[in-house]
Amino acid sequence: MASTVTYGQLLRTPGAWTFLLPGFTARQPFAMLTISIVLLVQHTTGSYGTAGAVAAATGVSMALCAPYGGRLADRYGQRAVLVPGVVLHTLSGLTLTALALTGAPLWTLFTAAVLTGASTPQVGPMVRARWAAKLQDSPLMPTAAAFESVTDELTFVFGPLLATALCTAVDPAAGLVTEAALTLLGGLLFAAQKSTQPSVVTDGPLGDGHARAERVSALGVPGVRVLIVAFLGIGAVFGGMQVSLAAFSESTGNPGLNGVLYGVFAAGNMLSGLVCGAVTWRMAPQRRLLAGYAALAVTASGLWTAESALTLAGLGLLVGMCIAPALITGYTLVDGLVPAGARTEAFTWLTGAVALGQATAVSVAGQLEDRLWDGAGFLVPMGGTLLALATLVALRSRLAPAATIPPESRTVARGVGHRVPVTVD
Repeated sequence: MASTVTYGQLLRTPGAWTFLLPGFTARQPFAMLTISIVLLVQHTTGSYGTAGAVAAATGVSMALCAPYGGRLADRYGQRAVLVPGVVLHTLSGLTLTALALTGAPLWTLFTAAVLTGASTPQVGPMVRARWAAKLQDSPLMPTAAAFESVTDELTFVFGPLLATALCTAVDPAAGLVTEAALTLLGGLLFAAQKSTQPSVVTDGPLGDGHARAERVSALGVPGVRVLIVAFLGIGAVFGGMQVSLAAFSESTGNPGLNGVLYGVFAAGNMLSGLVCGAVTWRMAPQRRLLAGYAALAVTASGLWTAESALTLAGLGLLVGMCIAPALITGYTLVDGLVPAGARTEAFTWLTGAVALGQATAVSVAGQLEDRLWDGAGFLVPMGGTLLALATLVALRSRLAPAATIPPESRTVARGVGHRVPVTVD
């Protein structure tokens, strides 16, 4: 570590607040969506299994479709994608609510859930892309990545609490209706901030002695594919912890303990994220990612051995403290791996990987808890992180920034220099 930087420096970046405040409003509903669907569908069908399946359909469709929305945002501008997206998401969410309340056939719920997930606005990746455009090669980039990681964690602490309170104290449909309304309001406010959205990279004109540059897909960058595997492992931790902590609390006869244990886990994540972002690191980000991910795999591998709430809380705190550095470093690596015209897509691939890993882990951990012993679901975070760590170690050379890769190896980046950046409303 060479020195420390402050979040005050970051927040004094010109124009930052114009996209941070509406961005926070627009991304808060993201954390309310799953639990709102579960509580509403369980109320109308009487089945947690059905509710979980409908919510999982939303998560999977979001994970699969989000990167393509990011690609469109890179090509046509965030506003051009966000405005129709938030309108479609709002209508889909309200349709799902109406279908559930009227006892519509199950297939219609799944159809509406898929549309709701596919149209979920990826505001978090868009905010990260704006930071990248603002800061360029500034040493504040890791601080911005940390700030966004902590913001994400805050939304996932308060979002489910708000949704649960609305569904239980107001009406079972109140959570999903509020999610739709906040998405529409926050999304439109965020889209209105045209001055801070990244410039759109267009193909250069023909006839200048160069061939027209082919547009680069973030998925075509080998390092991004490696990071996707790493983020799938992080998603496995989130999903496995959610199910297994609930099952552990239920087995102790104190279901309310679940909120406390998950709160300790989330607190560890936020605390380490704040510290990690306040430091200027001398160690290369590739090495930091390997070291941080190794620590995550080691701590996650001990979860299944916990026999008391105190031990589990301590291990959960350690796991949470190891997640933030891995997430922050992964997002920071994108800046060196991916051309500016594909960053939003890259960020959405990583966010989608976390969501897909989480959805898969919830299902697998639930099956393990039902079929094996109490606490068997904690094998999912262990397995997911160990497999991802093995991938990172084996393919670590692909995480090198594009500038350090020999010219003959840069197959995906050829022609990038012939593009002309233009600002698009």
